[in-house]
Amino acid sequence: MASGTEQGAEAASSPATCYRELSRFPAVTRAALRATTGAQTFLLYTECSRPDLPHRRLLRFSRHYSLRRSGSGSLTVSRVALSAEIHHQLLSKDSPTGQRRAVLSRCPRQGHELLEVWDSNGRSHSVDLTALGKHGEVYTEGPFACLAWSCLETRLLYVAEKSRPKPRPPCPWDAPGAGRPAEEDEEDEQFVYREDWGEALSTRSVPVLCVLDLEGSSLSVLEGIPEHLSPGQALWSPNDCGVVFVGWWHEPFRLGLSACSNRRSGIFHLDLASGCCELLSSEHGAACSPRLSPDGRRLLYLEGDLGGPHRQCLRLRMLTWQMRQTVTVLDVVQEPTEAFAGLYTEVLPPRCWAADSRRAVLGTPQRSRMDLLLVDTEAATVTNLTAGSPEGCWELLTLQWDLLVATCSAPHRPPSLVVAVLPPAGQELPLCWVPVEDTPTVPGVTWKTLTIQPPCSGQSPATHGTQAFEALLLSPPDGKAPHPLVVCPHGGPHAVFDARWRPSMAALCQLGFAVLLVNYRGSLGFGQASISSLLSRVGEQDVADTQLAVEQALCSEPLDPHRLALLAGSHGAFIALHLLTREPERYRACALRSPVSNLPALLGTSDIPDWRYISLGLPYSFERVPRAEEVATMLLRSPITQAGRAAVVSGGWPCTGRCGDGGRRLWELCTLAPPAPGATPAGRDRPAQPLGSQWPCGYASPTCDHWPWGPHQDQRRMEQV
Repeated sequence: MASGTEQGAEAASSPATCYRELSRFPAVTRAALRATTGAQTFLLYTECSRPDLPHRRLLRFSRHYSLRRSGSGSLTVSRVALSAEIHHQLLSKDSPTGQRRAVLSRCPRQGHELLEVWDSNGRSHSVDLTALGKHGEVYTEGPFACLAWSCLETRLLYVAEKSRPKPRPPCPWDAPGAGRPAEEDEEDEQFVYREDWGEALSTRSVPVLCVLDLEGSSLSVLEGIPEHLSPGQALWSPNDCGVVFVGWWHEPFRLGLSACSNRRSGIFHLDLASGCCELLSSEHGAACSPRLSPDGRRLLYLEGDLGGPHRQCLRLRMLTWQMRQTVTVLDVVQEPTEAFAGLYTEVLPPRCWAADSRRAVLGTPQRSRMDLLLVDTEAATVTNLTAGSPEGCWELLTLQWDLLVATCSAPHRPPSLVVAVLPPAGQELPLCWVPVEDTPTVPGVTWKTLTIQPPCSGQSPATHGTQAFEALLLSPPDGKAPHPLVVCPHGGPHAVFDARWRPSMAALCQLGFAVLLVNYRGSLGFGQASISSLLSRVGEQDVADTQLAVEQALCSEPLDPHRLALLAGSHGAFIALHLLTREPERYRACALRSPVSNLPALLGTSDIPDWRYISLGLPYSFERVPRAEEVATMLLRSPITQAGRAAVVSGGWPCTGRCGDGGRRLWELCTLAPPAPGATPAGRDRPAQPLGSQWPCGYASPTCDHWPWGPHQDQRRMEQV
């Protein structure tokens, strides 16, 4: 059991003030290094973001530093410029030498997309991509997006939507009852249905690879990609002779890609001279995130199995470029060990290779931590570079010239920017991290990791059914114990609450609440067997694990059992709704956003209909319609069947409902608010004990617009105060 720092100071004077103070710490989203003459001094460029609450927007800005490496390998760091705001930028990428930078931005007046190249003399190129009309909107985020320089730094590669005919303007004959001229083309594509790639990718349908030639001042859309594939994550092959990309099959139809690493995809190579497209990976797998070594001889990528859980433990595969031989560097881990729990990241760092083209560094969940792992691709060994550190979350930004640039954080410590020199092979530990931007721990927050051992169950194999899981407990100072407890199961369900900085959770602690972040069985980071154990037991095992974590926390920590609340979204809210009906006397308040309340309701509209079947152990097929017994099984596992019990049996606590169209995988449904201070719930003999005086967003009750609902959303989603 690991613990955080000592107790902090008293809570802020008001929830709004508390949250504003904690949200001012920026998150570093990108970093790039540029070597100067002699390769002993480096310029470090970073891009940061944080909420700008008064203006209700995300503030983005850049910072610049100078790193000097001595002969002994030590580093000295200094800031060389003030922070500067980034305006209208969509994508940016530094060239291999660091002498040029490509920037994709949007013109605020016309809305056009501009691709510009900057160097030491200013802007050298500016191309209006929208005006050229060769393609549609450029992909700037999500699984397809990329912006890649060629080795010679003369061409840029990116992904955009395929160009479509523009909708024709309204004409007089469009009025009801009006005739249509005979010469009018009947094959108007304006109202043709087009599949898309699902949640968060509803405008992504037919991606194409595009190349901007800076020397020839030309823009082209690459041909030769099979029509049944959607390309993305592209990079240049050695010597710029071709393009390596990930291709997703979209037959028989497109299924949602967001947070789904189980879709059929492969690594392909398109030869630009011959137009031949070659499959480099397994034909029946889910491959992604190709990364070419500095010497151009090895290609590293991730690969998972088709079907099953939407997120899984993945393999690390490596292709020898000349011989076209593929080996498995790291295989799927069924049962985690102390040294290695498996790979669960969906994206490798853009620059993850060491200078020796043998070792690579990546970040992945390891139980309730996010650690940096060094992988020796020849020896197939793993070294955890950050195990045992007081920070629970490490993320690699870049690895260039054997210089590691990373961020680290913990529930009581905002993100810090750190750098380190990667030692020679076999001498990596201990790694000496040097702070670039060091942030102090915040007062009033302590944390620890609870390990929960579920009881043996006859319904599951002994090896899988009794696996231990974890929960992160964030606590205010003990001086005000016993504390009210806010219980937070994560969404997914195959996701994880790692021990990172979350300003909203820290705000709850400073306001006097303890917070329990539950990583029930089925969470990432605990082995593939744990993930698979949840299949066919959704609505049972995850709910029981969450309640077991609550009971253990109540027994071992200074918590008030009469002041419990639930805070969750998506599948976490699905669990919370079940808890409300099964433990109606336990929970005094509940705030949910987009709860999965009715499993069969979205079978015809969800972008991931297969999950409704797989989660319950039912067979899924593209060809057939749902059967009555399958729909009945889904409904019986749905919290909506017990909605009356949550509203009535729970003692008459006030509740409100809300529905909306916020997503294609769930329903925005409800917020259950605590009673007014001093109110007595119906059917109770004991007097009411208010959960807390206020909520951290400054409202009388928690509303579903103002909370972070996933394990990684705090810095990436605007939260209003």
